Amino acid sequence: MTELNTAVDPRPLTLLDDTDVTPLLSPVTVAGLKLRNRLVMAPMTRQFSPDGIPGDDVAAYYARRASSLGLLITEGTYVDESAGGSGRVPRFFGAQALAGWRKVAAAVHAEGGAIFPQLWHIGAQRRPGSPPYPDAPVVSPSGLDAGGGVVAEPASVGALAAVVAAFARAAAEAKAAGFDGVELHGAHGYLLDQFHWPVTNRRADGYGGDIAGRVRLSAEIAAAVRAATGPRFPVAFRFSQWKGSDYNARIAEDPAELDAFLAPLAAAGVSIFHVSTRRYWQPAFGGSERTLAGWTRHLTGLPVIAVGSVGVSAPFLGTADEGGQPSLTLAPLVNLVERGEFDLVAVGRAILADPEWAGKIADGRLADIRLYDKSAGAVLH
Repeated sequence: MTELNTAVDPRPLTLLDDTDVTPLLSPVTVAGLKLRNRLVMAPMTRQFSPDGIPGDDVAAYYARRASSLGLLITEGTYVDESAGGSGRVPRFFGAQALAGWRKVAAAVHAEGGAIFPQLWHIGAQRRPGSPPYPDAPVVSPSGLDAGGGVVAEPASVGALAAVVAAFARAAAEAKAAGFDGVELHGAHGYLLDQFHWPVTNRRADGYGGDIAGRVRLSAEIAAAVRAATGPRFPVAFRFSQWKGSDYNARIAEDPAELDAFLAPLAAAGVSIFHVSTRRYWQPAFGGSERTLAGWTRHLTGLPVIAVGSVGVSAPFLGTADEGGQPSLTLAPLVNLVERGEFDLVAVGRAILADPEWAGKIADGRLADIRLYDKSAGAVLH
């Protein structure tokens, strides 16, 4: 696989404090899974799988990043023919694709890492006639895109049942292929999140209306995945308030609404929540310093992965103004872990730019870190 073409910033990286990063690097057990540390590779779409089949280069790409991370979550993978619109995004069905994923899991395990596939359906972001399966339907709650445009008919209850079955099949295949768990993508304005958000979900049946109705499909998928994989297989669920089309979007305005959203998912069998925010250190609601990840852990009691600008944006890592000095402080990150706001920390763009990012942090080799270059245009999922 061609690695990210990221320019290397020639200026040395400086440490702003003497933070003890041991809390990030110590072994931890999450949802019954033993991990070497709390650092996770976030899922990021790469589009390096021609015909949807991950090759040996994809296995090598993940293996390079497995040697110093506790957990890797793959790029989003299509669960069925209707799930996406690119022939280069990997799929998690079909004999050839599944054979490729078995090699990926084995390569990561050989490096001592753990790995989940992210199971994905883009919903109304797919347009009618899109490849690689142009005859597949567009599935969405109300047939609307984020701007209110009509792109398809609202999905029938039968179509939703087929989606539930597709997620469950993919999860069962992941377990059979040797993966350590799965992640369900319920964030960022894709299919499941289109149901969560009242802007795109205007249904009048049991899959719409209040929060309980809007989260129903996600809960049904979680329950089906749990039934297909057994009681102890880790099942993560990624969610966000923000959408790709609206950074200010909200599905929960306060902790009570967040609880109403999370409780059905936890009851259905989700064992880890992956909370995506653009800047994960920011408070989620007025009147409290607690982050969205922190509220999720507080309300559910379940392990939580936090993600959002780790390694690329001040005060954690970033390039200063022209002529300034790139700098790093992990103190806020460590403080939030020690406060119990979350259990694991997902790192995205920084890991794309430098597969050895975690190892260099552990060894104090900050000057050797390759800095992420936004102009390289990584797509985050």
